[in-house]
Amino acid sequence: MTPPNDSRDGLIRRLPRVRGRLTANAPIGPMTWFRVGGPAEALFRPADLDDLAGFLAALPSDVPVTVIGVGSNLLVRDGGIRGVTIRLGRGFVDIRPDGERVETGAGALDLNVALTAAEAGVAGLEFLSGIPGTVGGGFRTNAGAYGSEFKDVLISADALDRRGEPHTVTSADMRLSYRHSEIAADWIFVRARFKGTAGDPAEIGRRMTDIRAAREASQPIRARTGGSTFANPPGHQAWRLIDEAGCRGLTRGGAMVSEKHTNFLINTGNATAADIEGLGEEVRRRVYERFGVRLEWEIRRIGQPFPGTAPIAEGELTAASTG
Repeated sequence: MTPPNDSRDGLIRRLPRVRGRLTANAPIGPMTWFRVGGPAEALFRPADLDDLAGFLAALPSDVPVTVIGVGSNLLVRDGGIRGVTIRLGRGFVDIRPDGERVETGAGALDLNVALTAAEAGVAGLEFLSGIPGTVGGGFRTNAGAYGSEFKDVLISADALDRRGEPHTVTSADMRLSYRHSEIAADWIFVRARFKGTAGDPAEIGRRMTDIRAAREASQPIRARTGGSTFANPPGHQAWRLIDEAGCRGLTRGGAMVSEKHTNFLINTGNATAADIEGLGEEVRRRVYERFGVRLEWEIRRIGQPFPGTAPIAEGELTAASTG
């Protein structure tokens, strides 16, 4: 049991009692792949589904809630995250193959789902090994890689709403499309069921090896990066637009556009979240001025700018912004 502690801030004292872990001023930035960003006002790691549901049911309605996964496609701004940040842990990572289906907790890594499916002879989920995130995080963007997306293999998913009430939805209910879903923003996914086909484990393993080799050859996977920065606009490849707009190797503070794959931003070692987000906005500006195409962020950006600094302005992209 985690009781309120007088040494913690006022928010912690307002939160319900839990069986999991509650931490005040938790350092979130180091949990992300960029390794930047401010702390969470409060971080909650629920012990299990009942712990999470009970917490949400008793949580004051004015407390903001943010859910994060492993931080692979996430940028936390330097001022940190207000309210409660929820991160699903051990109680949400089980993976259970059943015939040609795989049921999994939303906290499980996509890679681990693909590996478990391969061992069980379930084909069709190999593409998950090329997505560096958790199952729960993939629903918001209909995550995909190497020709397949969540919507191609998803049967149904379970979620809790802001009041802790359970819901089960199908792929059709979620209206998944390219890097988009229409599920309520305050739902927290807790479980999913995927469909595959019977396959030979050795052949499935070979396809996953090919995917790993392709990622290593084309992406800066060993750098402090956040995955693909922008979604591909209709009829275009984001990386090509960025490259042809002259952004390869472009820097801002400690942030840099990858030389290896221009749709990746890199923390070269001392970047701030403002450096990374500002560089991304500069890339968007240059691409729009060159091609008239608006790049949309695929990386999820959350939190507040550092106190005393102005937020990164997105605004309207126009040719008049040339400078």
